Amino acid sequence: MSARNHAAPSLWWKLTWQLSLVLLAAVATVTLGLCIYGAFILSPNVGLKDRVAHALDDSLMRDQHGRLVVVEGPNLRQFQAENGGLWFIAAAQDGQVVVYGDIPVYYAGMGPFVRLIRDADIRGASGTEDEASIDAIETRLGEIRVMYGGNTSTTNNILTMMTNLAPIYVPLLGIAVPALFLTIPRIVGRSLAGLNEAVRMAPEIDARRGGSRLPVNNVPKEVAPLIMAFNSILERLELQFQTKQRFLIDAAHELRTPIAIMQTRIEGLSEDSERRRLMADVARLAETAEQLLDFERNEQSTDVHRPVNLVDIARSVVADLAPLAIAAGYEISFDSDTLQVLRDGSHAALERAISNLVRNAIDHGGNAGTILVTVSRHGEIAVCDDGPGIPLDHRDLVFEPFYRLAPRSTGAGLGLSLVKQIVADHHGKVSIESATSGTLFKIRL
Repeated sequence: MSARNHAAPSLWWKLTWQLSLVLLAAVATVTLGLCIYGAFILSPNVGLKDRVAHALDDSLMRDQHGRLVVVEGPNLRQFQAENGGLWFIAAAQDGQVVVYGDIPVYYAGMGPFVRLIRDADIRGASGTEDEASIDAIETRLGEIRVMYGGNTSTTNNILTMMTNLAPIYVPLLGIAVPALFLTIPRIVGRSLAGLNEAVRMAPEIDARRGGSRLPVNNVPKEVAPLIMAFNSILERLELQFQTKQRFLIDAAHELRTPIAIMQTRIEGLSEDSERRRLMADVARLAETAEQLLDFERNEQSTDVHRPVNLVDIARSVVADLAPLAIAAGYEISFDSDTLQVLRDGSHAALERAISNLVRNAIDHGGNAGTILVTVSRHGEIAVCDDGPGIPLDHRDLVFEPFYRLAPRSTGAGLGLSLVKQIVADHHGKVSIESATSGTLFKIRL
């Protein structure tokens, strides 16, 4: 849980917002660059044009004789207060000209020709520092050609250029950013399809089952070394498991011979309490060796899971162990509400699991009462006894290898651990319900 809480954000999210930031930064850089270019290279008075247009709109009019005159309105007065060097020459199409401000001497004589020029920038001439522009401006009097100049501001020019370019970069961002959020997940998903397949397969890999490897095909080359390293670890784990299994199986096989010899020699002794204790100890050694073999055989098992009838398996186990249970002082019975419950599984492994549960009931049921084995139509196998029960703090431990509830128990503590392993191999679950009046083990497949 802690690892999940501290996991890095998803690659999709990181790519989406980072690429969006890159796009925004690129558009902002290009826009700002164009504005700076426009402020220094294009029209030097681009920041004045809109202010001049507003000033002329409420200050330019004709008098009662139809002459073109300038009457300072609020916009012109405010503009003049902010820009003390403001000047302009306004020319109507009928040839009338009106001037405002201190016209630079070298531009004063151009008044009669302003109406003939629609758009111009005048700058860079030798002997003059004033820059002028000519634009056609729509006013309430119609189109007026205006030559104007004044104190230009680079900042105002840049802001004006940004405003003029807004119809270009605002729609670009409005289309590009949502497009990123829609297309990046698909692009990333396709690029990581091989990695997603490896992630899906990883939890299913069991190092005890040889040959399982994560696929490297279609995995991005940046991630492939990690997958290959994981596969290398799996290979080493398999070798370690195989070495351990071979050792335990060989050891269990080797123990059989001296145990059989000891049993034969003890049987030749005269009947007394010491002989009975020795026979019990030898039986316990033999049981431990057999359980070790069963445990390791199950780990190495490669049985193909085929449809098996749980009812037949459980009934056969009860029939085989009935003499042992009766000799130990129990009544044993079998019950099922159906004749057939089919599941995919290993007949031998499931038979071993049910047998271990019944043997556990025989060993720990108190040598009295009834051992009941049932199979439901839903695939649940239950083994119930009337023994003293299992304390609550021991119920999770009984499935651990070599754990014994009673220190002097004759078992090796591998029976229930083997049951849990077999049930897990069949994608099932084993559970305990216990009280002072008995214990119930359930296998759900």
